[in-house]
Amino acid sequence: MVPENVSAEYGRRLDRLSMSRARLQQRERLTGYTQLALAALVVVWLLLRLRHFQTVDLLLLVPIIAFVVLAVMHGRLIRSISVCSRRTRFYEQGLARLNGTWPGRGVTGERFLEHPHPCARDLDLFGRASVFELLCTARTHAGEETLAGWVLRPAPPDEVRARQAAASELSRLLDFREGLSILGEDLELGVRPTELAAWGEAKVEFPSGMIRIVTPVLAAVWVVSVVAWQLWGAPDLLVVATTVVNLSICYGFRRRLSEAAHAAEEAGHDLKLLSQVLTAFELQPFTSPRLVELQTRLRKSGILPSRAIARLNRRVEFLESAHNFFVRVFDLVIFYRLQFVLAVESWRRRYGQSLRIWIQTVGELEALAALGGYTYEHPEDVFPEFTGQAPCFAAQGLAHPLIPRERAVENDVRLDHDLQLILVSGPNMAGKSTFLRGIGVNAVLAQCGAPVRAASLKLSPLAIAASICVLDSLEGGISRFYAEINRLKQIMDLTGGPAPVLFLLDELLSGTNSHDRLIGTRSFVTRLVERGAVGLVSTHDLALTAIPEEIGSRAVNCHFEDHLQEGKLGFDYKLYPGIVQTSNALALMRSIGLEV
Repeated sequence: MVPENVSAEYGRRLDRLSMSRARLQQRERLTGYTQLALAALVVVWLLLRLRHFQTVDLLLLVPIIAFVVLAVMHGRLIRSISVCSRRTRFYEQGLARLNGTWPGRGVTGERFLEHPHPCARDLDLFGRASVFELLCTARTHAGEETLAGWVLRPAPPDEVRARQAAASELSRLLDFREGLSILGEDLELGVRPTELAAWGEAKVEFPSGMIRIVTPVLAAVWVVSVVAWQLWGAPDLLVVATTVVNLSICYGFRRRLSEAAHAAEEAGHDLKLLSQVLTAFELQPFTSPRLVELQTRLRKSGILPSRAIARLNRRVEFLESAHNFFVRVFDLVIFYRLQFVLAVESWRRRYGQSLRIWIQTVGELEALAALGGYTYEHPEDVFPEFTGQAPCFAAQGLAHPLIPRERAVENDVRLDHDLQLILVSGPNMAGKSTFLRGIGVNAVLAQCGAPVRAASLKLSPLAIAASICVLDSLEGGISRFYAEINRLKQIMDLTGGPAPVLFLLDELLSGTNSHDRLIGTRSFVTRLVERGAVGLVSTHDLALTAIPEEIGSRAVNCHFEDHLQEGKLGFDYKLYPGIVQTSNALALMRSIGLEV
């Protein structure tokens, strides 16, 4: 399916949803007005009957019953409109991703930025208009965290291939992915995986034996004693005795009860959403090995996790109702909170150790669904091919995935054992930094299981490292230069790891003088090449273009060009062999009115 067909499909579905929502809204307004009319009819009827006949006949029940029925229908219509709006939002977000207006409309994931990560900030993996915002469609925090982990940490080739097969299958299941997007009561994310899993694995403090039988019996005895005292004159001592016994038991559990109730209520947020997501994945038939494996993992416990979670959700909801004033008044003698805390603890004793597995599985399934949606919306992109001949990064027609396709310029690039370094020179604004970022982002997508923006890409497992957007820190008292050399130390340390390093260095050591810059850059890059790394270095400093000659055949010079036409600078953003012969710095200064 070409992008135009994806856009057309989204448009058709949006049109149908728009008409459906309009019909629902019309019915909702009609139902509301009818309710008001029935309410007015009941009031008028009641006043007339009382004024003229001083009685109320049973016929008045007819409009009252009709009002109740309409109220139920009205509630259902409002829920249907809400669901329709969420379905509409799913396709509107899809169209935004297709037409390039998506930045700022999705989940940006800044909280996943790891300060020491070797490329996350440089490649715009998180934040507004980031790789994560473009990819993420998860409904739960578990899905977000899993997808963020895949973006940050490259997977081995076998794992990537399994994700690719799952993403390909999920890309075809548009109705299923739409169904995931409308789960839950609102559009906010839910399910805090860390807190919920930790609660499930914590030690159960409450006994599991006779207390669950004794407390409801004692509550019933207290109620019966009060009724007998009021209706049949039972002795006061009976009520006092049962009250004292029940209060004593409550007092004995008071500390553990408050802690357990609070923990259950905190962990129980969004259980309904988790149950719904689990149900969606349990019911959907899959064929790809990874999805089948995940479904099998969910069924190992002997009960469908969605049903188990739904049971817990009902118990937590009853427990939360203990905050009602009427319940709180009688809680000390009828053990309302204690009984439901015991029920929750019984559930935790049975299923608590499985919660982490269930949540992790949901996170992985949602992350795969996100990759499936990205695959569906980028049908011209291809899945990369992995090779065991390391190092290797060979792409044809490669472009930056975050740039709209109609504006993105394609280039070929090859890095391997025979060619480890490309030094890229060129004028300002010619596309050097974007080219480096495009290589890095495609390498990230390739190793997390997503398709890449290229005609073809063949690569080996690579540790991606970049020095493109290194920032200083006023709070930490770190200059940009010091931050940069710390990053370079980090990149050098990565070369001792199991995977070859793919380095992307933009304007290396620009914070020092040209003499030290040349010596430092030459020494650092040469050392990287000696340690088996591959990558690119961009520069304005033509003195650095001598480095490939010193390294030999494993390094080459390439460049981007500008073109001056009718007094205006133009760029084709194409990579050419050799050293750039022009500079546009003075022309750019003059173009904004600076006299030079």
